[in-house]
Amino acid sequence: MLFGGLVAIAPAASALPAACAKDDTFPIPLKETTTASVNLRKNPGTGSASLGLLAKGTKFSGRCLAAKGGTNWTYGKVLSGANKGRWGWVMWEYLRD
Repeated sequence: MLFGGLVAIAPAASALPAACAKDDTFPIPLKETTTASVNLRKNPGTGSASLGLLAKGTKFSGRCLAAKGGTNWTYGKVLSGANKGRWGWVMWEYLRD
């Protein structure tokens, strides 16, 4: 179990994006929705460049988790809205399944 009781089931290694192939990430297949407007970031961390703003209610397909500076981050693909199709990192606390 990781990140407050979340149980992760790893997809096939070949299915993971390169950003999820690092030693400090945990694979997770999740479909989620943003709970507020939140930045899609190039790397985990608030100091990383924003790739776009995701509106509240944006659908997001998480692929892996990483911890950075005491905050949990999810890497995945945006499934709806203005940034549909883009990949990046979203702060975990702004996502719900």
